[in-house]
Amino acid sequence: MHLAKAPLLNPATFGLPIITEIVEGALAERVIRGDPSLEGACVTAAHRLVERGANVVAGDCSFLIRHQDAISAAVDVPVITSGLLLIPTLLRQLAPAKKLAVLTADTRHLGEELLGVQNARDRERLVIGGMEGGIYMRNTLAHPLVQTNLDQIEHEVGVCIRQLRGQHPEIVMLLFECTGFPVVSKALRRKTGLPIYDITDLCVLTLNAVVGRKP
Repeated sequence: MHLAKAPLLNPATFGLPIITEIVEGALAERVIRGDPSLEGACVTAAHRLVERGANVVAGDCSFLIRHQDAISAAVDVPVITSGLLLIPTLLRQLAPAKKLAVLTADTRHLGEELLGVQNARDRERLVIGGMEGGIYMRNTLAHPLVQTNLDQIEHEVGVCIRQLRGQHPEIVMLLFECTGFPVVSKALRRKTGLPIYDITDLCVLTLNAVVGRKP
């Protein structure tokens, strides 16, 4: 079985040390469905990271974007809860007739309020696809967590991309919402020939601005 270390937890991704804190009670299903009671625990974990020397605080589930404002208000370092923060910028990179596809762990919980898009025309240029019902999500929601074979993740995400492109040939760029998907970003960039963004790209940009180092 071929497994890969999550890029967000791999120091080689950024060329810098990584420190981690566990958000108390933040089981995958609670974060994904949007349990508001987690907000205080997220802020507490962010404070601990900054106290331990973190220059940037990042979340390991992009559904934590629900707590972006609270966390960023509580600490004096940049906060990146989600790759979804990139959506407005990525849309502006595209021609008006082209579309951005967002691949999420679960479309049922990716509400409009999480997309950061107010303009109706921009919303029409967003296509959402999800992994709910697949092996990856079944493993992610298991107790204890079950690691998914890297090839399985690539297969499931690849199938979703093909389906979305078949339905929307205007798609010319992809954004991975789920922090479990960056392990296959490189392979799928090669296979699709499309730009693929994920949370690690935003982290690299921010870290380079803060500490002046590239990976």
